[in-house]
Amino acid sequence: MAKVELTPLRPWDDFFPGSDRFAKPDVRDLPKWNNRVVNNLLYYQTNYLAMAVMVFLIVGFLNPMEMFMGMAVVSLVFLGSVWAGENKAMIKDFKRQNPTLFVMAVMLASYFLMSLFDGVMVFIFGITFPLLLIFAHASFRLRNMKNKLENKMEGAGLKKSPIGILLDALGQQEESLQKIQEFLDGKLKEG
Repeated sequence: MAKVELTPLRPWDDFFPGSDRFAKPDVRDLPKWNNRVVNNLLYYQTNYLAMAVMVFLIVGFLNPMEMFMGMAVVSLVFLGSVWAGENKAMIKDFKRQNPTLFVMAVMLASYFLMSLFDGVMVFIFGITFPLLLIFAHASFRLRNMKNKLENKMEGAGLKKSPIGILLDALGQQEESLQKIQEFLDGKLKEG
């Protein structure tokens, strides 16, 4: 298995070329749209990380106290929920039987506590706005040949990246691996 490596930072003219390299995704063909998003996430992951950090820092710079309070509350609630989920039998059972409800309860507790400190909207904006920008770019950016080649190498296991590992964990690359295997089998039969 290949070692995990961060993809290189793509040049600005590749990441954000002219409008001819952007197109509205076909929302009626969800597998094709999903494929575009997944492949762009893999190819531009370092650019997306840099963009998210910049937006997060700008929001934090403009509202430092609210951002700090939001991060502190979310961290404390998260750590408290992990501790309670491991050390309190009743909560541990609830977490095992209702994992979605447990996560929702943690999120609601974070929201409630942050709203007491007026940090909820700043922190949520600092997290969700970069995610929205990333999803929009990954949805509208058409793939190029270099993007397709890099993604085939990632899917074949020749390369591994942090986003690739995350997408594998979410089950988003299994279909790509099957397509690559079929492609390679077809090429072997031809040759």
